[in-house]
Amino acid sequence: MNYFLSALKWLTDSANWRGPSGIGARLLEHVILTLGVVGIAAAIALPIGIVVGHTRRGAGFVGAVVGSARSIPTLGLLTIFGLIFGIGLDAPIIALVILAIPSLLAGAYSGIQAIDPAVPAAATAIGMSPAQVVFRVELPLALPVIVGGLRATVLQVVSTATLAAYVADWGLGRFLFAGLRSHNYPLMLGGSLAVIALAIVCELLLSALQRATVRRAAPAHTASKE
Repeated sequence: MNYFLSALKWLTDSANWRGPSGIGARLLEHVILTLGVVGIAAAIALPIGIVVGHTRRGAGFVGAVVGSARSIPTLGLLTIFGLIFGIGLDAPIIALVILAIPSLLAGAYSGIQAIDPAVPAAATAIGMSPAQVVFRVELPLALPVIVGGLRATVLQVVSTATLAAYVADWGLGRFLFAGLRSHNYPLMLGGSLAVIALAIVCELLLSALQRATVRRAAPAHTASKE
């Protein structure tokens, strides 16, 4: 309990939020790293998942990628890439992108693949091109599932990005590693609470976004049936 109270005192002390190594700067670094990693992973995974879902080919490939990538320990990857690239952000970015791809890929593929084949067939029958079918019919209907994959990915990256401090002076993980080295357990706990708070905020925002996409997809789904 004393550690917890000390951690709260550290978090609520405005002096600890200032400066390049303060909580505010580390929080911003953590958010930037998360957004960058998720953006890179989305640029890789979403097009592949959409194409596979649309063509309904390559499901075995998606399953293999998702299964194998999820079984790889992120800390092990970070250690390997750290030995290859040295100190800096290169190693954690690559390791976190590999962590982020499976959920995004599975969300995009599952969302498109779950659509009734009669819906895109009807869109094609009225003269829509393949690109129009994907962007005007399939993606709006699949968006809630895709956002669900994004939601899971962001939470994974936010929590695991603390490992970036293992090889780089970046993010909220610095408090955990600094506290571990100096046996300053309130500092470690305070850093952990900051990561948890960030994850909760992301969860609330993305769950609201997912609910909005569900409401938006419902009229589109009804119209496609008509």
